[in-house]
Amino acid sequence: MSRSDDILKVHRLAHAGGSAALLEWLASHLGGWVGVVDARAEHGPAPEAAVRGAAELGARGVRSAVLHGAHCATLVFALDGRRALAAVLEQPHHPDAPALLADAAVPLDLVLRAEEAGRREERVRRAEAQVREAVLHLLMNGRLSTAHQISGTLGPALPDPMRMYVVECPTGRRAEVMRLCRELTGGRAWIVRCPVYVRHLIVLVPPAPATGQATGDPLAEALVEGAPDCAVGVSGEMSLREAPTAYTQAFHALAVARGSGDRHARFGPGPELALAAHGAGAGWAEALLAPLHTYAPRRPQDPGGQELRATAHAWLNFTSHATRLLKIHRNTLAARLRLIEELFGLNLARLADQAALSLALRLTSGAGAGSGADPGTAAPDLDDVLRDPRLTDWARTHLSGLSGPDAPPGARATVRTWLAHDAQLAPAAEALGVSVPGARKRLTRIEALLERSLLQSPSARYDLWLAHRAEELAG
Repeated sequence: MSRSDDILKVHRLAHAGGSAALLEWLASHLGGWVGVVDARAEHGPAPEAAVRGAAELGARGVRSAVLHGAHCATLVFALDGRRALAAVLEQPHHPDAPALLADAAVPLDLVLRAEEAGRREERVRRAEAQVREAVLHLLMNGRLSTAHQISGTLGPALPDPMRMYVVECPTGRRAEVMRLCRELTGGRAWIVRCPVYVRHLIVLVPPAPATGQATGDPLAEALVEGAPDCAVGVSGEMSLREAPTAYTQAFHALAVARGSGDRHARFGPGPELALAAHGAGAGWAEALLAPLHTYAPRRPQDPGGQELRATAHAWLNFTSHATRLLKIHRNTLAARLRLIEELFGLNLARLADQAALSLALRLTSGAGAGSGADPGTAAPDLDDVLRDPRLTDWARTHLSGLSGPDAPPGARATVRTWLAHDAQLAPAAEALGVSVPGARKRLTRIEALLERSLLQSPSARYDLWLAHRAEELAG
C-alpha cells in the first residue's frame, strides 16, 4: 500500500472503529506492539521499553523520539500532556513505520479526546439517573421536603398535583422514549428509569386542563403514536404526597393497556381501600406498626425503623425484585424480612399477613407514632376493622366485577382459590384442576375485567384478599 492509502486507512479506522481498531491495525501492519502509554494507566499495561520511551519525551521536552535496543526499536510520539503513541518493533522494522506513526498520531489524539468526553458524558448521565432514582425513592417513602431539595438541582420542578405514567418500552428503547416524553411535555415532566423493571419509565407530569373525556389521555395517545411498540398506564390526578398510590394505579392501568388495542389506559374508577378503611383502621394500623417506633438497632450499621418500613413496603410491592429498588443483596433482604416478622409477629409467607401489613402501611404516614387508639383501650384486630360497614360496602363494590355480566365463568371461584393458596399459581392450578398456564390465562382475563394487575407486582392481591375477608365477615 502507498503512504496515501495508509493515511486514508488510518482516518477511516479512527472514524469508524475508534482508538482500539486503529491501534490494532497499526500493530498488525507494523508487526509489533503498538499502543498508548498513559500516565494514568487508563489504557492498560505497556512494555517496559514503551514506558521508558514515553519518559524520554517528557525528560527531553520533545514531541517524538526513537530508542534503539539490542533487538528492537521503540518509536514514541507525543499525543498530549500525559499520553504518547508508542510502537515497539523488532529490528529491522518496517521502513515506513516512523512516517505512518507520525501520521496516525493526530487522528488518534482526536479520537482519544472524543472517547474520553464520551465517557465523561456517560458518567454524568449515570449520576443524573441515580439522583432521579433517589428522588423517586424519597417520594415513595413520604420524604417530600428532601425530594424537592434534590430535584431542584436537576429540574424541572416536581409537579404537584400530578399524574403518573408508567411506560413499558421494548428492550433498549428507554432512552429514545425518554426523549419523546421530554418533547411531548415541553420538558415539564420528571422522568425516571424504573429501578425495578428495566423496560419501564416512570413519568410525573402536571395534569392537563380538563377536556371532558373520562378516560382519554392526550399524552398517552401521543406517546403510543410516537412509539407504537410501547404501552402506557396512567394514574388519576393526585398530590405529590400520594405518589405511592399514583404508582400503583398507573401500574394497574398498564396491565389493562397491554391487552388494549389503544395500548394505553387510565386507571379505572373505583373505591380506594385506604379512604374506606381510614376511620376504622387507623388505630389498628398504628398499633400493629408500633414496634417500628420503639425499635432500636443493636449495631450502628443495622437498619432502623424507617429503613425497615421502606423494606417492607418495597418487598410487598415488588417481592424479590425489591433488592433492585433498595440496592441491597438478597441475603440482606431476607434478614430484614425475618426481623420484620419478629417485630410484628407475622408470617410473611402467608397472604393474610402480607395483606394486613400492606393495609397498615397505607393507613400510616411513617413519620412516627400517630395518635392511634386511646392507650387505655384494647386495639382492634384486623377482623374488627373489616367488619366496619364502610369496609363491607367497599368490599362488595370491589368484588362486584367478578360476578357481573362481563365476568368469565368461574371468575369468583378462580380468584378465591388463588387467594386461598397465598396467591401461588402452581398450588392454585392444582386445586382448580387446570394446568399452570391455564390458571395464568384465567387470571390474565380477570386482570382485564378488574382493571388491576394480579400476576405482576405491584399486585391487587392484597386488596382482593381483604375484600373477600370483609365479605365473609359480613355473612
